[in-house]
Amino acid sequence: MGRVVTPPPGRLIFSVVYCHIDALADGLARLEKEFGSVQFETVDIPFHGEPRHVEEMGDPLFRRFFSFEQLIDPDKLVDVKRTCRKVEAAFADHVGDHLFRAVNVDPGVMTPEKVVMASSHEYNYRIYLGKGVFAQIELIYARGRYVGLPWTNPDFCHAEALEFFSRVRGSFDLVKEKAAAVGP
Repeated sequence: MGRVVTPPPGRLIFSVVYCHIDALADGLARLEKEFGSVQFETVDIPFHGEPRHVEEMGDPLFRRFFSFEQLIDPDKLVDVKRTCRKVEAAFADHVGDHLFRAVNVDPGVMTPEKVVMASSHEYNYRIYLGKGVFAQIELIYARGRYVGLPWTNPDFCHAEALEFFSRVRGSFDLVKEKAAAVGP
C-alpha cells in the first residue's frame, strides 16, 4: 500500500485579464486584501485567448501575472478560485443573469517544477478539482527553463511571462535559505 504524500506548498500566483487599467487596479486591491502582498508582477502582455473574452470585456485586452508572498497548500486552489469569482463579480456589469466582467482572475499554484492554473471551464486537458473548478498544468520546468505544453496559452510563453516565472522560481531558494537559517 502506498503512503499518502502531502505536496509542499507553492507560490500563489494570479493571471489577470483586463481592458481598462482601473479595473486591474480595483481587482488587484481586492486580491491583496484577501491574500496579502504582491511579490512580483509583469508588465502588460497582449492577450491571446478566447474570442469570448473580447466580446465580454472589450478590446484590446491585456494580461498581467502576479505572484504573492504567501505560500499556499495546493489543495486550497479550489477555495482561492471561488474567491476570485467573487472578485470578478464585484467589478462586473450585471445584465440579466449574465456578468460582463471587467477583470478575469485565474489563480494558480507555482512550484519550482510546474505552474498549475485553475479555471471554471472544462476542456479535455483539465482535471476537475470540485465545486466547479478545473486545473491544468500550463508550464513545466525542464532543461533549465519553463516550457509550455500543447494546450498552453501563448501568453504564458511570452518572454515577459517566462522571465516572471523564472523570478518567482528563484524566490523558492530564498524560502529554503530562511528555513535553514532558523534551523530545525
